[in-house]
Amino acid sequence: MRRVIRSSAVSLALGYVLLGLAALILFAAPLWYAWQGTIREGRAEILQADAQRLADIYRREGPSGIKAFIDTRVRMQIAGDRILLLADPDLQPLAGNLAAWPGAVPAAAGDYHLELDMGINGVQSALVHVTSVGPYKLLIGRDNRLFAPLEKRFWFGLAGAIGVLFGAGLLIGLITRRALMSRVYSIRQTVSAIIHGDLKHRLPTHLSDDELNTLSRTINGMLDQIELLVHGVKNVSNAIAHDLRTPLAELRSRLEELALIRPPAEETFLEIDGAVADVDRVIRIFDALLRLAEIDAGMRRSGFVALDVADLAATAVEFYAPAAELKNIALRFHSDGPLPVSGDPVLLAQALSNLIDNALKFAPDHGVIDVGVQRRADGAVEIAVTDNGPGISDEEKSKVVERFYRGDASRGTPGVGLGLSLAQAVAKLHGSSLELSDRKPGLRVALALP
Repeated sequence: MRRVIRSSAVSLALGYVLLGLAALILFAAPLWYAWQGTIREGRAEILQADAQRLADIYRREGPSGIKAFIDTRVRMQIAGDRILLLADPDLQPLAGNLAAWPGAVPAAAGDYHLELDMGINGVQSALVHVTSVGPYKLLIGRDNRLFAPLEKRFWFGLAGAIGVLFGAGLLIGLITRRALMSRVYSIRQTVSAIIHGDLKHRLPTHLSDDELNTLSRTINGMLDQIELLVHGVKNVSNAIAHDLRTPLAELRSRLEELALIRPPAEETFLEIDGAVADVDRVIRIFDALLRLAEIDAGMRRSGFVALDVADLAATAVEFYAPAAELKNIALRFHSDGPLPVSGDPVLLAQALSNLIDNALKFAPDHGVIDVGVQRRADGAVEIAVTDNGPGISDEEKSKVVERFYRGDASRGTPGVGLGLSLAQAVAKLHGSSLELSDRKPGLRVALALP
């Protein structure tokens, strides 16, 4: 029971109930005050009207006429309903339904609230009005119990409203708690499965766009990213172990052979150069992985500045022009003029260099590589590298951006399979992705900067 009371749904419902109760009290309090003021003024006006009527009878018919009227009225009315008393100057009763002038009522004119002993009718709470008619004193009163049933109905109605408010609030709180606990239970089962290592589980979602559904979708997105990163780390670990084994094994073999054979100095230096190349290959792998780790963590966003993509691409093309000339490849560049964007110039230059380097690897002799920078219709700035090489099959397009992946066409070329992965990471950091499309023959790789 304590758990139910302390649940957030019931607490929230009780909070709304208290708020409704406060609003009900704020509504009832002035209503009650206005009711009491209206009844009090109405009673006083009725008594004054009765006094004026009796004073008119006294003026027309004299003492005997008013005495007869009071006696007749007393006999006709409900016992104790109206209080009438006509007294002489010494306050001795002459007519009415009071045996004596009440001691608590002064002879001075005015309105008074008091308790009156009505004999067989008991003690009554009454409002009395005292006035003079000639030398006589006239006391007129009304029993306050006349409006008691209305007052009881008011309080009963208020109590009933409070009861309904509490009951409805508690019922709504319990229903809401049950619905929430059903959702929370399913979420807890999913989270428990994820904690035990099953990353395929996702939080259940519904068609409704309520708060829990929005939270579930957000968490599912986070779980997708976590699963992707976990699998990425696993794949990277396997790929590192595989790709580092080859250069390290070659390095060990070279050094072991040098230690056993001890060849002449010239051959020894050649083997040392090969060992240095193996070490450089390992270092390049680690440098690429460090850059990818920084990009994945978003650490490089601090390097975003305003830059001209056209100028950056022109510089990269100029750098690779000698390598293209050695392979008899035409490396061409075109742009729509200065195209300013916000980004990391070092990473963008690295990504573009990787794309041009890949194109140079696969473009045939006397081939053509186009590097273009243009503004799209949607306002994004596109950097595209197009070659006329063998291209990439549709089955491999989604795989070539994975880390350490090397397709069949790249088995005989140098590299470790991180070039397109790094370019894809740079594109993702800039809110984009690599777009690979066929040119038959050849491949077009584009990166759009929003």
